[in-house]
Amino acid sequence: MNIHMTGVGGQGIGLLSELLLRALSVAGMEVRGVDTHGLAQRGGVVNSQIRTGSGEFSPLIAPGGADLVLALERHEALRAVGGYLRDKGALAYYDAVWQPFEVRNGSVPGVSTEALHEECRRRDIRAVRVFRDDLPDPRMQNTALLAEVLHNDLIPGLRPEHVTQAMEDLLQGGALKANLEILGVR
Repeated sequence: MNIHMTGVGGQGIGLLSELLLRALSVAGMEVRGVDTHGLAQRGGVVNSQIRTGSGEFSPLIAPGGADLVLALERHEALRAVGGYLRDKGALAYYDAVWQPFEVRNGSVPGVSTEALHEECRRRDIRAVRVFRDDLPDPRMQNTALLAEVLHNDLIPGLRPEHVTQAMEDLLQGGALKANLEILGVR
């Protein structure tokens, strides 16, 4: 399975990627991963890619080769759908908007939820929109997205107990407790 993750610097793509790598490994899958941070410190695009399965030697996914796109920002979701997601793939995205510079300066229009879903319908892509207004911290959008990935069984073989173990490896104290609550595990 090829998973492309995207977002904007500061949203937590790095943690999401590391959680998935560890959780998939705990689930007994062979995994390869790579991150591209770009201008993440300035709100730039952050991408991560994970490939599972035996015989996969490179973590890089060719354009149009992703089975699943996980996005933490609506504009980046549409960009990844167009650039990485195969027809009949799946998209799970957190419906946040960190407007790219071109949108802020008015040179291009913003991406609406409807436009994103229309593109998914056109290409027979399953789209899962995630948004929670009850998050105690916006940095937990990645965990809310991961909870929906599990709930919708978007990664076959990945179970809550695998993600829980990965969280216990990476987080501690209040951050661990809060993220487990968002995940739906107490």
